[in-house]
Amino acid sequence: MQLIEEVLCTAPRGVVSITGAGGKTSLMFHLARVLSESGKRVLVTTTTKIFPPTARQCGTLLIDADPEVVVRRAAYRYGKEPVTAAARRDLESGKLLGFAPEAITLFQNCGRFDWIVVEADGSARRPLKAHAPHEPVIPSCSTVLVAVAGLDVLGEPLSGEWVFRPEIAAPLMGLAEGDTIGAAALARIIVHPEGLFTGAPKSARRFLFLNKADTPQRLLRAAQIAAAVREEAPSVAEAFLVGQALNGVTLHAIHPMGAS
Repeated sequence: MQLIEEVLCTAPRGVVSITGAGGKTSLMFHLARVLSESGKRVLVTTTTKIFPPTARQCGTLLIDADPEVVVRRAAYRYGKEPVTAAARRDLESGKLLGFAPEAITLFQNCGRFDWIVVEADGSARRPLKAHAPHEPVIPSCSTVLVAVAGLDVLGEPLSGEWVFRPEIAAPLMGLAEGDTIGAAALARIIVHPEGLFTGAPKSARRFLFLNKADTPQRLLRAAQIAAAVREEAPSVAEAFLVGQALNGVTLHAIHPMGAS
């Protein structure tokens, strides 16, 4: 069941922001492509920084610090595919630097795009992230928020190798740094008020995407995590999704089940 895709494609317009870790960029371009193929005019951008899209991800890249210039240029270059926009390119890292949240509102209101898909967080390619006070950078106009976590963090130590900002994550997960991360600990950071959904606009629809479900054991763990989250905080997310972002994204709703 392609639940989140159905939610987005049946809505006329909006802003979907993606936070967390472990597959945000792949998910962002996947959603942009699905929306575009459904007939929506789509802008992909970031409030933090991302690597430039591959030709397969997005064929049109506009770079300008002035969001109004981006809108005008998009009018001439927009086709049936999504447009990616950034404020500038960082020459040292090669990454694209994004826009302030206020610019996302401008993009939303300009009438040029039906959907804006925003990567609103950074995680240094770790599968799990805890947020510093200034993070994530979610536009207030977001109508959908997707928080992402990688299931490959399960069974690994709570350390900087696997978790971005482990010192912040530790108390949220009920662990000490170096402890092994289990399904219960991952569920705790999902439901914690300062956890994965921190900063979510009150009016935004919220979804959780558990990525890297590439083994039967991880699928089982995903169901156990969903069950624990539903029991502790049933309203934290509208739906739980599990899938794989590598080599094409697959998203499916999961049904919570009792943890063993």
